[in-house]
Amino acid sequence: MTAGAMPGGLIPEYDLHLFHQGHHWHIYRYLGANRRHVDGSDGVLFATWAPNARAVSVVGEFNDWDGRSHPMARREGGVWERFVPGLADDCRYKFELRHPAAPAPFLKTDPYGRCFEQRPATAAVIAGASAHSWKDGEWMARRRERDWLHAPLSVYEVHAGSWRRREDGSFMNYRELARALVAHVAAAGYTHIELLPLTEHPLDDSWGYQSTGYYAPTSRYGTPDDLRWLVDHCHDHGIGVILDWAPGHFPRDDHALAGFDGQPLYEYADPRIGEHRDWGTFVFDYGRPEVRNFLLASALYWLEEFHVDGLRVDAVASMLYRDYSRPAGEWLPNFEGGRENLEAIAFLRELNAVVHDRFPGALVIAEESTAWPLVSRPADGGGLGFSMKWNMGWMHDTLDYFRLDPVHRRYHHDRLTFGQLYAYSENFVLPFSHDEVVHMKGSLLARMPGDPWQRFANLRLLLAYQYTHPGKKLMFMGCEFGQDSEWDFRTGLPWQLLQRPAHAGILRLVTDLNRLYRELPALHRYDFEQRGFQWLDCNDALHSCLIYMRRDESTHAIVAMNATPVPRMEYRVGVPAGGVYREALNSDSAMYGGGNLGNLGWLRTEDIPAMGMPCSLRLVMPPLAAVILCPAGSEAAA
Repeated sequence: MTAGAMPGGLIPEYDLHLFHQGHHWHIYRYLGANRRHVDGSDGVLFATWAPNARAVSVVGEFNDWDGRSHPMARREGGVWERFVPGLADDCRYKFELRHPAAPAPFLKTDPYGRCFEQRPATAAVIAGASAHSWKDGEWMARRRERDWLHAPLSVYEVHAGSWRRREDGSFMNYRELARALVAHVAAAGYTHIELLPLTEHPLDDSWGYQSTGYYAPTSRYGTPDDLRWLVDHCHDHGIGVILDWAPGHFPRDDHALAGFDGQPLYEYADPRIGEHRDWGTFVFDYGRPEVRNFLLASALYWLEEFHVDGLRVDAVASMLYRDYSRPAGEWLPNFEGGRENLEAIAFLRELNAVVHDRFPGALVIAEESTAWPLVSRPADGGGLGFSMKWNMGWMHDTLDYFRLDPVHRRYHHDRLTFGQLYAYSENFVLPFSHDEVVHMKGSLLARMPGDPWQRFANLRLLLAYQYTHPGKKLMFMGCEFGQDSEWDFRTGLPWQLLQRPAHAGILRLVTDLNRLYRELPALHRYDFEQRGFQWLDCNDALHSCLIYMRRDESTHAIVAMNATPVPRMEYRVGVPAGGVYREALNSDSAMYGGGNLGNLGWLRTEDIPAMGMPCSLRLVMPPLAAVILCPAGSEAAA
């Protein structure tokens, strides 16, 4: 075939039919730039969806960016295609489009591009076939059988560009990052990492949440195979990988999805539902089957091609409500007159159903900040079908409480107890996320009240509370060693703080909390069920103390919290069984930077009923600290 030939019909009609119905799970194998062998020649099949365009050409280094060289053939439904023989990998390309109302042709990058040149350049790059040989077969087989509802989940949230940088300040490659990150995460005991979006994006300041390449790992940190190596390396060390994914909106950049074929295509045309003014972005038109297919296939692409273990879906609330962050009169109701985005709801239900069907054991986690019901309940029962949901209410109530001077906490005791009224209405993740350490909020440590000793003690108490409260755990990088400044995405974390005993103590505490959480079923088996938790005393507001029990069928743990700087000596705590209890963890331990006030490692019960229990312990409650007690025969206390 000659360079000037323009064959049509290379994409099968059935695949186009599925795409236009919104149900082609692998449409990225046909749209974008895909290797083909046609009429005896190896080359690339270029294809894009642009139904409003009058003409489309593929341009690139191979034709001096001349739109006259390789015009594309239009297929039914507005898909354009063109086979170009003899092209090498890493060749840059774009699409040139003409619209009847546009005075001149304009260039767009490939929505389905698998690789892009580094910002500020915007061309897509022909990606070669992956040369990575996966070694995680055993991990993937175990994942399919994993009972994630009852398993420990402790997530370390990471921004790849600022976790750690090279000495010259440049980004680490995915492989460099993997080696250092996995060593740290494994030593600290997390079960998973969660990466802020790696989908290609033009602006560093967006942290990846304003994507332009929904099928491309950002080239800032290397190649697609470099990212595959990172995931494989994590799996080899027993660490799962969750990827942040943002299907709620996209940036206005002229080179990308906005007005793709000369008029709104991927976005709603009406700005009353098609714009997020707060973020300066466009909203996907979930009413178009091809747009839903674009997003759904993107989700499946990361799960299939990169073996990620789950997706955390960003800004779900902005998808659910047509009036999200919009003043009265500046939003468009649905056809029933309501504020719900019915098309987005249908998309999310389909997304979750397809992911859970095709990838058993993979997680889809919603960042959803409202009281929308049944987010993590099956779609066939009226839910949205997510695996889990971030518990934003718990996070805000908890941080609001901990920022208070302890002298005032007695008047706000309910901020720590109220969450139990809804704690089992969803499968909740308890997040201390990146959003809580930016935009002048300060780091977690900086938000704690008191002198330096009290601030560290408060942080230790906060983390112990998170790990013993029902719900899975998520912590943003830097929190595990008490970063004292706000997160700055422009530089690496201040790892030098670990040379200071107080910060090193925080990391030792987190490491022990992760170990205890994983090893003691009472702390994780019924994270989502009422039977895994019982208040022993939630009413001691006067002393700002909370006493509760975590349990499963065979073990239990007693948690005693003292949220004041006043030690409580001989504080009587009820327990369900007589015998010896070991102090499995004390956040005031000297090895964590505390004052080392405690119970000498163990306590024996007395036959004195308390807190509705048949016997009790006389407990030393250290100041601004939590103590975790386990029966001496339990695994965690051994």
